[in-house]
Amino acid sequence: MRSKVAPAVTTGPAIELPVILYRDGVIEHASEAALRLFPIAIGAHSWADIEEIVTPDYPDFPSQPPPKGSDIEIIAGRVGQLQIERHDTATSLTFHGLDSSAAPTRPSEELEVLQQVSDSLPYPVWKTGEAGAVVWQNSKYSDLQKRLKFGSKGLAAKIFDMPQTDVTPKETRIRLDLTSDAEPEWYNVVHCALDTGMIYHAMPLDELVKTEDAQRDFVQTLAKTFAHLSTGLAIFNRDRQLALFNPALVDLTGLSVSFLSPRPTIDSFFDALRENRRMPEPKNYKTWRHRMADLISAAEIGQFEETWSLETGQTYRVTGRPHPDGAIAFLLEDISTEVLLTRNFRAELEMGQSLVDTFDDALAVFSRAGVLTFSNKAYDVLWGFQGDSSFADVTIADAIKLWREKSAPNVNWETLQNSITTLGRRDAWEMPVSINGQNPMLCKVVPIASGATVVRFSQSPTKNLALEDVSEALER
Repeated sequence: MRSKVAPAVTTGPAIELPVILYRDGVIEHASEAALRLFPIAIGAHSWADIEEIVTPDYPDFPSQPPPKGSDIEIIAGRVGQLQIERHDTATSLTFHGLDSSAAPTRPSEELEVLQQVSDSLPYPVWKTGEAGAVVWQNSKYSDLQKRLKFGSKGLAAKIFDMPQTDVTPKETRIRLDLTSDAEPEWYNVVHCALDTGMIYHAMPLDELVKTEDAQRDFVQTLAKTFAHLSTGLAIFNRDRQLALFNPALVDLTGLSVSFLSPRPTIDSFFDALRENRRMPEPKNYKTWRHRMADLISAAEIGQFEETWSLETGQTYRVTGRPHPDGAIAFLLEDISTEVLLTRNFRAELEMGQSLVDTFDDALAVFSRAGVLTFSNKAYDVLWGFQGDSSFADVTIADAIKLWREKSAPNVNWETLQNSITTLGRRDAWEMPVSINGQNPMLCKVVPIASGATVVRFSQSPTKNLALEDVSEALER
């Protein structure tokens, strides 16, 4: 017998009522009293199963759940009454008058709270039975199932392909293609074993995957850029493993790609360099280890820079620099050509210095700015000049001051200074100079390349000046 009137509420202490909550084609929750009284399992039985179980005691039990918006329906049974109530998305079955020895509780509120907790989770949660079929799911799982490109296939259709035999809790990253024209979604699925089946939690990883993809693209862009550099680059992460290298590093170190690709440690990297004789040979292994530790420490604070002279005759400049997040970058440059040019240039300078030191004439070269850039041995001896002991630049004004102190008065010193620092056209000219207590000399001023000027003091072979002639020239 069916009725639209709710049963009378009995007074006295509250007792636990058998309550079953049905949603989305399956029993979603059930009170302890219902689980004790009926052979049901949460997530494993449909409405037809419930009908088969309760019909012997409630012959008028409906074959379909009531539609949304239906009134509360009361069905009289052999023992007590069954209250069927349609909620927003679920249907509750409350059995009144059945014997229960459980402790007092409010099952309808408990089920409602559990349902609210389940639906409030921001990610899919589901449970599988012992056979591996999905026997329960929350609303987020149902929503995700409806978005699949094959559409909803019912409760038994599994969205995520997860192992059923692995009872060890662990995390698995899974890519999910919802539709052919939509971006794939990524989830981190955590599973754990229950007494009957498994329960799964799928946390969204879209933002993390996008960040990882952006980082990977950035690293690939850097790698493509570094691929065209002639400088070898090796970047070690905070764990001191090789995280990035470019082709130039392979060429300069002689290390194979098969060795560098598995991300060797920084110690293994430098050990391989030593074995390949691409760094100075250490005196002993213990000293080598200490040196490597100092090298890494210096690179961490950006103070490592060395020049390695190899047995092959090559010269490398090695620089260590700290990078964000505790990483270290090492740069290897082959500066053999640069070193060779520097050595040749230095040898030429030394040869030129030796050559002009053989001249009897005193020579001094001043730059366009009037700074002394070169002098020979005869000049140093003639004027008592000690250029090696001076840290500051010697200007033409300093030189003329020295010349004035050690020679007879001469009105042309100021003209000489102006001719050296002038920016206009300059011509060679000469003037007599008489050093105190010595024979008169000829000072010749000659402009040369790059705005420099040579001042030459010599005994003129063409002008055999007498002391009287010099005095007359100085007085004019």
